[in-house]
Amino acid sequence: MQDAPPTLVLSSEALPPNVMNDTPANPASDEQLMLAFSQGSSEAFAELFRRYRQPIYCFFRRRVADPSHTEELAQETFLALIRSAVRNEPRALFRTYLYAIGLKILRAHRRKTAFRATFFGHPDHLPDPAKQDATESGLWVRRAVAKLDSMDREILLLREFEQLSYSEIADLLQLPINTVRSRLFRARTALRNLLEPSASPSTNEAAAQRAPQDIVQKGIRL
Repeated sequence: MQDAPPTLVLSSEALPPNVMNDTPANPASDEQLMLAFSQGSSEAFAELFRRYRQPIYCFFRRRVADPSHTEELAQETFLALIRSAVRNEPRALFRTYLYAIGLKILRAHRRKTAFRATFFGHPDHLPDPAKQDATESGLWVRRAVAKLDSMDREILLLREFEQLSYSEIADLLQLPINTVRSRLFRARTALRNLLEPSASPSTNEAAAQRAPQDIVQKGIRL
């Protein structure tokens, strides 16, 4: 069962002074909505939030060890979007821009977590991974994905979960598009090789072919 997305409540005080005007009628794209928001439309932001609150929540849910931080990080992402609206200069697709904000916040969170672990020790209690996805197949696939190279795993998740294109992933991670293609191929191959020892020969081939799709369908958290 998938977790509910966060409920981000934003009062007028949380918005820049110039985002309380009327929105243009029916903006056709995310980019048009972001432009309207940067020019003063709170309704445009509300529509962007409606479209992306679930994807951004799930983006963090799959990447953060302690799920109690997921909602906080998702809210930070949208608040960062609000703060950056007045400086917005469209240079990429909106969702690439939004995930770039999310990735920056995720990296900061990981640095903070590592710092706390180094100087204060590990938390006394972390959620049992088995309780996040108790099915045998879910654990099997999740553990295999966790063994991938960190960059390969991120590319795999961005492609299979967030459904970003090769060019979007290249822009987001600042990699050549051919590198994205090759590392995605390597991630899928490594995943197949990791899955093979855990299944009979008759099921290995089929499992390896559908492994990324199984991860998405099962909502496995990494």
